[in-house]
Amino acid sequence: MRRCLELAEKGIGTARPNPSVGAVIVNEGVIIGEGFTDAYGGPHAEVNAVRSVKDESLFKTSTMYVTLEPCSHYGKTPPCSDLIIQKKIPNVVIGTIDTHSIVAGRGIKRLKDNGVNVVVGVLEEECKEQHKRFFTVQNKKRPYIVLKWAETKNGYIAPLEKEKQAPIWISNEYSKQLVHKWRAQEQAILVGTNTVISDNPKLNIRSWTGNDPVRVILDRNLRISKKMNVLDGSQKTIVITDIKTSTEKVALYRTADSNYEQELIIEEIDFTTNVASQICEVLLQHKIQSVFIEGGKQTLQTFIEANLWDEAKVFVGDSYFKSGVDAPILDHPVKREEHIENNILKYYYND
Repeated sequence: MRRCLELAEKGIGTARPNPSVGAVIVNEGVIIGEGFTDAYGGPHAEVNAVRSVKDESLFKTSTMYVTLEPCSHYGKTPPCSDLIIQKKIPNVVIGTIDTHSIVAGRGIKRLKDNGVNVVVGVLEEECKEQHKRFFTVQNKKRPYIVLKWAETKNGYIAPLEKEKQAPIWISNEYSKQLVHKWRAQEQAILVGTNTVISDNPKLNIRSWTGNDPVRVILDRNLRISKKMNVLDGSQKTIVITDIKTSTEKVALYRTADSNYEQELIIEEIDFTTNVASQICEVLLQHKIQSVFIEGGKQTLQTFIEANLWDEAKVFVGDSYFKSGVDAPILDHPVKREEHIENNILKYYYND
């Protein structure tokens, strides 16, 4: 099962909106096949594991290990439970049950009804943790939300004034690369107007490999110039504005430049009430399973105060600002810390 978890890590960031599952087939103590979930629309982990086995006669005396309950319904691909039955694999070990309403134990029942010996709950907590994005969407009807910021030793996330339109780095090079890895793991990245105007960020993963996240920009009054990096057309971008913003402004934003390669979407919400929950609804409409929020204090605090967050990752650098923008207030205990050269990385979880 630990090998299944290792395999499943490879599909995080590409399998969505499907969960990234890992599967291993064992015969007499030897792994004879393994696989993980392909990009959306492609084969599931169980299918890839089965296809990797050279001698199919071994299936009849083998055990399949899988991090998540095999599906029992037709989607983009046929049911994986049917494939297991068809190949006559007699034993299946499952990390955790799939809480999706169209699965939720049906895959296990289908296997058992066809004579398969099923064991459930091996490394269950680890498997649930790996599928946290998928489960959050199914159970909470919102994306999995990760907050991130960097602060100085005296608690500031930015200076009050800057000489140029660019980020002031508090974290070191290793921490910045780790942030790009996190961006690749989440489906979307969200920032507010002030962050874009102040820093002109790209919000991509140029320091890592994988897919760039969908950019989500909060721009209540459409103040951001289309010359900014976030509107350069290189990534799918959703701009969320106020329902009271003039139709002329919205029309101007909807007119994409001729060189705009990726989709530019304008969504309107009411910025006077329940902003965080409305943003979650927009993201869910676009089938976004997880969002990495790197916004400024106001954006981060909006989600904290609405209690709409799942984990927070906070870097503490070794620098000081004489004055600046205070870091968000997060009234939760630090669950763990690690040192990255001269930075301290603090992890918080919203239990």
